Amino acid sequence: MKFQLSPEQRQFSASLHDLLGGADTAAVARAWAAGSPERGLKLLRALADLGVPALLVDEDHGGLGGSAVDLVVAFEALGYHAVPGPLVETAAVAPSVLTGDRLAALAGGDLLATVVAPPEVPLALDADVVGVVLDLNEGEVSGVRTELVPSIDPARRLFRITGTTRTTAADPVAFDRGVLAVSAQLLGAGQWLLDASVAYAKQRSQYGRAIGEYQAVKHLLADVVTQLELARPLLYGAAVARDTFARDVSAAKVMAGDAAYLAARTALQVHGAIGYTAEHDLGLRLTKVRALAGAWGTGSFHRARVLAGLR
Repeated sequence: MKFQLSPEQRQFSASLHDLLGGADTAAVARAWAAGSPERGLKLLRALADLGVPALLVDEDHGGLGGSAVDLVVAFEALGYHAVPGPLVETAAVAPSVLTGDRLAALAGGDLLATVVAPPEVPLALDADVVGVVLDLNEGEVSGVRTELVPSIDPARRLFRITGTTRTTAADPVAFDRGVLAVSAQLLGAGQWLLDASVAYAKQRSQYGRAIGEYQAVKHLLADVVTQLELARPLLYGAAVARDTFARDVSAAKVMAGDAAYLAARTALQVHGAIGYTAEHDLGLRLTKVRALAGAWGTGSFHRARVLAGLR
């Protein structure tokens, strides 16, 4: 099957990259991690103006009635630029649970949501800035009390929540849409790591030559290109899958996670000691990839799902 993005999807991707490329998302992420979400919330508002939270909301509630492919296009760009915030929960998952006026508010960018789905998603992302907390197993959580817990990625602020749940029917695919969005974030982050590594390899010199001219460095970067390009069709294939959606989404998560991890490891090798510094933007992606690899189900969980889906 030959698959290509539509002109509208390509333009949507370009619009997102244009917005985020000029938004200094590294500074936004650092402020978000420090507990100062003002710039991040302003950026989320701008993303809402482009239609990101409205992608999967039906037109009757002010949404775009888009597809899972549109979701992947958006979250690849969001992952590339390391945008903080509960975007997976708001744009990918909550539209399958919320109804009525709150669904319309979500589409319009006036409501943020976060989600737990124990045991794979035990902690709520950014629960201190959202208007609704959802438990995919139990329903909406009211009277929410939060406890901030350590996160390997400071820009992913995780909370242990308690409260009273009210039964709400969740679409069975809600969890898998969350997995799909995280997989797209991983692929986008991996692409940024590759691009940054290639650029740095052209600039950094040793023994009078750019390190990118050495065969060993070329091979490292070529391996990353291969892994990313193998993961990409699985991701988009999952987005158009129907009867095998859960299995294909899990396969995409495994491949995207492995590719992003290889990109992160290679980026650190190419950059050398500077990559370890807190001031370098590389660190934002290294911790992001490590955190997202286990978010919305570990590799072991998703490999088991793929195996079960093949039987």
